[in-house]
Amino acid sequence: MNGRTKYILDESKLPKAWYNINADMPVPPEPVLHPQTLEPVTPDFLSVLFPMSLIMQEISTEPYIEIPEPVREIYKLWRPTPMFRARRLEKALDTPAHIYYKYEGASPVGSHKPNTAVPQAFYNKEAGTKALTTETGAGQWGSALAMACNFFQMDLEVYMVKVSYQQKPYRRMVIENYGAEVFASPTNRTQYGRSVLAADPNSPGSLGIAISEAVEVAATSGGTKKYSLGSVLNHVLTHQTVIGEETLQQMEMADEYPDIVIACTGGGSNFGGFAFPFVRENLRHGKTTRIIAVEPAASPSLTKGTYTFDYGDTAKMAPVVKMHTLGHSFVPPAIHAGGLRYHGMSPQVSALVEHGYVEARAVQQLATFAAGDLFMRAEGIIPAPESTHAIRVAIDEALKCKETGEAKVIIFNLSGHGHFDMASYDAYRKGELQDYEYPAEAIVQAMADLPQVKG
Repeated sequence: MNGRTKYILDESKLPKAWYNINADMPVPPEPVLHPQTLEPVTPDFLSVLFPMSLIMQEISTEPYIEIPEPVREIYKLWRPTPMFRARRLEKALDTPAHIYYKYEGASPVGSHKPNTAVPQAFYNKEAGTKALTTETGAGQWGSALAMACNFFQMDLEVYMVKVSYQQKPYRRMVIENYGAEVFASPTNRTQYGRSVLAADPNSPGSLGIAISEAVEVAATSGGTKKYSLGSVLNHVLTHQTVIGEETLQQMEMADEYPDIVIACTGGGSNFGGFAFPFVRENLRHGKTTRIIAVEPAASPSLTKGTYTFDYGDTAKMAPVVKMHTLGHSFVPPAIHAGGLRYHGMSPQVSALVEHGYVEARAVQQLATFAAGDLFMRAEGIIPAPESTHAIRVAIDEALKCKETGEAKVIIFNLSGHGHFDMASYDAYRKGELQDYEYPAEAIVQAMADLPQVKG
């Protein structure tokens, strides 16, 4: 098998700025609303949760935001990350398609999450914040923020979705090894956690519930703690665009340009970070790349949800944004892709899907594990369950090329490795996993409590 397989950028090529999709959004932005008044939020409200530097990034319409040098120096521990031509997967599929993947599992904690964890910790430290609170699903975000807080000598409390806390004990251990505290959410530590447990002592938890607990702890700390979010918000996705900016350079090295760009999506961080620079090329320079966001069929906010204003958390404490949502009280089934079990979606990703600039696709759990297994056997990397959603659709598109004879260029983001997810793969091999039907009744019930936004 001849030809180049990996594309490595020198550290000198590490991007000096993040790309801000707000500068090129083809539809007007919707306001962020106060959860009680449902009026547009003020910086004073947001400053209870975030430092002003991140608030300004959230609302910025500047196309590029400079990456601070201390952040770039830490990035160099793993960035630029490699891009690979999946030649062995192409051969296994007998497809004429050219398949590439960007490998974010090369980071110290094995996922894309440090790309925003490090700057969030940096800006908080710069603002004098002493401690952070956060939620985590599968533990990728909690691990990343724990590492970042360790670098900047800050305390951290992590509220980890209970089903993932139980399924993924090694991610919990990673978080603790970096010096952070981690709690299985819902907990007895917060007023909202206690209310959830009172209603359902066996609640598996959800990202919405964990967000509520982390927000409550920060909001009631008297200013001693700030809240850090691992997805959904614009500043988070902006920090992640270092992925896509590197990938564009690597595609130049390969002397190709993608026909199809694919990434999994739960709240939108790895999808936006990978895809937004390609969206920019479509909007500014007339490229015609198909861009596909892939979500679990068990939590199908983009494909089955409603595009409307909703709370970002279950307790209705977080800001209200316009997004694709299943309803803030929706608790997804306990699938093993814990990082994708969220009721809502990034407002930017939602708007791009709603107006036809991005495609959305939902896939079932067993099909994703089958794709991850095939990829592992061909390429050697065990992918995180979240990442297998992107792999599934990349394989499906490559098989379509086999039928048509088209040699399309397909690239997906391999957002993390699955070394801490082996219990999930073991369950798959034992036949213990199942697919989940679209939980329509649960969503209808959750949608009944949407905020009544005027206009």
